[in-house]
Amino acid sequence: MSTPTHRLRTRITDLLGIEHPIMQGGMQWVGRAELAAAVSNAGGLGVVTALTQPTPEALAAEIARTRGLTDRPFAVNLTILPTITPPPYEEYREAIVSSGVRIVETAGANPRDHMPYFKSVGVTVIHKCTSVRHAIRAQAEGVDVVSIDGFECAGHPGEDDIPGLVLLPAAADVLDIPILASGGLADARGLVAALALGADGINMGTRFMCTQEAPIHDEIKKRIVAATERDTDLIFRPLRNTSRVASNTVSREVVEILGRGGEFADVRGLVAGARGRRVFEEGDTEAGVWTVGMCQGLIDDIPTVAALLERMIEEAADLIRARLNQTLAVVDPEG
Repeated sequence: MSTPTHRLRTRITDLLGIEHPIMQGGMQWVGRAELAAAVSNAGGLGVVTALTQPTPEALAAEIARTRGLTDRPFAVNLTILPTITPPPYEEYREAIVSSGVRIVETAGANPRDHMPYFKSVGVTVIHKCTSVRHAIRAQAEGVDVVSIDGFECAGHPGEDDIPGLVLLPAAADVLDIPILASGGLADARGLVAALALGADGINMGTRFMCTQEAPIHDEIKKRIVAATERDTDLIFRPLRNTSRVASNTVSREVVEILGRGGEFADVRGLVAGARGRRVFEEGDTEAGVWTVGMCQGLIDDIPTVAALLERMIEEAADLIRARLNQTLAVVDPEG
């Protein structure tokens, strides 16, 4: 595989010490060592998902495995969920830091309680937000980067239903820190558009699921390639905890039950995490609910990570140099 002949230098590449302003999403059951290392080795920022690992000790081992596959920067995603029996976040946090990781992506709840510790040990914090108001709050809490998740994204898009085309420039107008665009991004066109809208880089999840190194069953990758942008469902809408998932018999049943007034207890068995894990491990697309973004409609192949990033950077350079320059005409005021 050849090396891209162009580079896109932004505040993100400078801050994180990476070649290309492209970050891998922190995906449950997907963000493992082989994918994270492949993204980092290709010049992006790979991400290991902390809560994919059952214990902090297992996370430390996964970080060590990643470090054995790459000598480049990578991050760990720590998603903070408001649950009755939360994971031991402090122990996961300690496993991250003691393993030498210095870039952390937080998501879910406000990272306020974790910021003093992370900043005291020199960790760069990227926080994922689904609204401008949450991004402003995160900046005030001291995060270094915000990842702005538009309505198109996989997983939790928030409850405002604002797509990236509006959300990104609205955030860029009021934030001082670097911004990553997330949601609906799968190719060079999305990368260039995100930069034009005020982002300093992009975060991709679904697109990286469809790479050779993604540690999920090939049948899931084939399903994503075959799907269109319309093949997702929004579950948990009546519960104000919306999540975008692949449309299948399970997701449609969840939508139907909650739509007629059901409660979470009525769908708990359908949406169990163990069932979603089976999807990725066994390739049965109907085994449970599994997250995927609308950008699946833009994906038509399963390349290596290196080939994907090379293609994106070169096509982005062509778009900026050729297509955009061709449309820019200088008007002579003298007529």
